[in-house]
Amino acid sequence: MKSFWQKTTFWRELVQWVFLGWILYLGIRFGMFVRHFESNGVTPLIARPAGVDGFLPIGGLASLKLWLINGVFDTKHPAALVLLVTFLLMSLLAKKSFCSWLCPVGTLSEAARKVGEKIFGRNFTMWRWMDIPLRGLKYLLLGFFVKILLVDMPADAIASFVQSPYWSLSDVKMLRFFTQISTTTIVVLVATTLLSLLYKNFWCRYLCPYGALLGLVSMLSPFKIRRDLTTCIDCQKCSKACPSQLKVHISNNICNPECTGCLTCVEVCPQNSLAMSTPLTRKPLPRWVFPLVLLSIYAGGVMLGMASGHWESSMTYDDYQRLIPMVDQMNH
Repeated sequence: MKSFWQKTTFWRELVQWVFLGWILYLGIRFGMFVRHFESNGVTPLIARPAGVDGFLPIGGLASLKLWLINGVFDTKHPAALVLLVTFLLMSLLAKKSFCSWLCPVGTLSEAARKVGEKIFGRNFTMWRWMDIPLRGLKYLLLGFFVKILLVDMPADAIASFVQSPYWSLSDVKMLRFFTQISTTTIVVLVATTLLSLLYKNFWCRYLCPYGALLGLVSMLSPFKIRRDLTTCIDCQKCSKACPSQLKVHISNNICNPECTGCLTCVEVCPQNSLAMSTPLTRKPLPRWVFPLVLLSIYAGGVMLGMASGHWESSMTYDDYQRLIPMVDQMNH
């Protein structure tokens, strides 16, 4: 029997919670940075952590179009574009691994699922007639953003947007979403949390447009869960354990946008009949290879952004001093 530190799930959960802790640390530092300007310099000035731009994926999508069409790299929130491209590259090469290894919402969703399992003794399964159309919701949301930003919005309009005060303070407005949370938002969060207690990864499965985008890109990934038919005993433990409710036990290769590369099915297989591998490898890859690949892509993307000067915002102290007092008036 394997000790806990030999299990892939242990290392994945460790990465998840360390990353969540890092995100919270960045959020607190950013809150202190903003508070300095809100207090007219009374509180200490903390350097703005550029990583908070990761909470601006919609703006990052607009910046991506501007970069591809006009060759202009946004300087206000460059890390938003760097992180978006990095996560897309992760999905292209290493499945939708961002969702199961790094995403803080995914981490909290998994925690809610486990709490719900403790409370109710199990997780519930949505009726199939409802599950299929509900899964389409995240793709509809993705289609809405793609149409508005990538299809309808011309590049010159995006160029004007990224130079606007609204985009300059979009990170501050995102912070206000958490620090000045509305009643409507509280109701939505409570409802989503309660549903996540009952159903596995409710938000991720039905509502997350970011996950929908990464899932579609991940279809092109060379990495896939592959099943060895000669050793499989059809115990179905893999399918029962799969957080995405995939029928792993009847698939030779898992090519599905819902697969997050969490390796849960690989971990529970009693025959070692499952492995995350590529078509170029004759033998199953060691379990540590896939995590190493996805984490290397993430670290490489961030370091490249830093080294190329596309990480820190071009916003100056004077810019924040002038604009932050106006943030509540920037409704559009």
